[in-house]
Amino acid sequence: MADPTPIITTEQALAHLREDAGVADDLIALYIGAAIQSASDYLDRKIYATTEDMAAAVLADTAGDDPIVVNDAVRAAILLILGKLYAFREDVVVGTSSSVMELPTGSKQLLFPYRAGLGV
Repeated sequence: MADPTPIITTEQALAHLREDAGVADDLIALYIGAAIQSASDYLDRKIYATTEDMAAAVLADTAGDDPIVVNDAVRAAILLILGKLYAFREDVVVGTSSSVMELPTGSKQLLFPYRAGLGV
């Protein structure tokens, strides 16, 4: 079986991060995987790049319950998570007024309609 199509390509990630290839490639690859996993965990669904990748996972009985093929909203949410991971390497950012504020997560708004078990 061929390797699955990437959900987020390196080129998409670099463009979103406004970064050049060769700058922190290993870190960016780690954050791409973490962002996809974070979105998948929030959705409580496995995410696939193409219907073919999802069909192969279903045939292999590895697709889990209620898999989803990525759409623009989910992809944008993953890129937002990626950007947050890359730009802010801590859970909180200390503001100039010495107050601590958690970063907003617009990705949840993009992902919410696609969650399995919305009551969870």
